[in-house]
Amino acid sequence: MYRHVRSELTLPHPMGLVYADLEVRRERGPSCNVRFLVDSGATLSVLPWQVWHTLGIDAPSPVVLGQRRDTALLGTLTLEALGLVLNPFERTLRPMRMMLAS
Repeated sequence: MYRHVRSELTLPHPMGLVYADLEVRRERGPSCNVRFLVDSGATLSVLPWQVWHTLGIDAPSPVVLGQRRDTALLGTLTLEALGLVLNPFERTLRPMRMMLAS
């Protein structure tokens, strides 16, 4: 499953919540635009039932396949895979700075 990040990554919320609008799609299949709640305390991401059902995902995936009333949640493993990090002071997602080991 591929995730395409649009140009507008984060939308600050008045209560300190951060949302990210992402396009989720299968490699050679349909896509869905999803608004994810960014949760720096969550390890895994949750893909809502309607999204994974529409995309036809039925095999194990790197995200939790949610139930019918679950909301979209973006966890730290997915953020790292996308090369993004949450800046909690600005409530934005930024590209991760890569460090080279010597």
